[in-house]
Amino acid sequence: MDKKLRGNFFRSGFSFGSWITFTGTASAEIMAKAGFNWLAIDMEHSPISIERAQELIQVIELSGTIPLVRLSSNDPVQIKRVMDAGAYGVIVPNVRTAEDVSSAIRAAKYPPAGSRGVGLARAQGYGASFEDYRSKINKDGIVIVQIENKDAVEDIENILSVQGLNGVIIGPYDLSGSYGVTGQLTHPRVKAAEKTVLAAAKKAKIPCGTHIVFPDREELGRRIKLGYNLIAFGVDMIFVLKESKEAVDAMRSIKNKFR
Repeated sequence: MDKKLRGNFFRSGFSFGSWITFTGTASAEIMAKAGFNWLAIDMEHSPISIERAQELIQVIELSGTIPLVRLSSNDPVQIKRVMDAGAYGVIVPNVRTAEDVSSAIRAAKYPPAGSRGVGLARAQGYGASFEDYRSKINKDGIVIVQIENKDAVEDIENILSVQGLNGVIIGPYDLSGSYGVTGQLTHPRVKAAEKTVLAAAKKAKIPCGTHIVFPDREELGRRIKLGYNLIAFGVDMIFVLKESKEAVDAMRSIKNKFR
């Protein structure tokens, strides 16, 4: 773990990253070199395996960006495996209680701070630097949880009080589903829930994030103005989709001028 790189996670009170769903390393390298503070490898909604996750972690880290992994579930075994592969931290989906958060933090840290099992893999220099890694990861390992269920909103103050939590990210789509209005991101129940989480995070001085899936600059400005300071902006597939569609639209428009 590069201590200098870890310090870039929340520089000047703000942190921004993006999402990786493609299994290929080229797009991850391109995005890492673009200058994001961090990139989250998505193991929940993609075909990325643990082997491919390690390759993506290597590429992201060597390109000067913090590699995180969004887990498929709050699974201590998966947390151990991605951390052993070299992830600087994890994003834990769909936590609902403070105990869920405590469980994830314990799984990411070695005893006595946590319960993570000891193994020698890439993160530990394949056995050459375990002691150095152990001290750094227990201090600097990143654990972020996603608030995407009404149960978590109701328990938000307890969730934010858990020692060792580095931030929360609201998952608007699943959050809307938990209120019975799936996909209605502007529904009053969803907006009220987001407001509750953001206000509680500000009070607790815990970074509060959101994922702007479709990279809209106006929405980004609005979210920053509201006080969000941990923002995931876009997804690799959406960047490709957006640019591809704009290119096709431009070609069709220009072609029609010469008909």
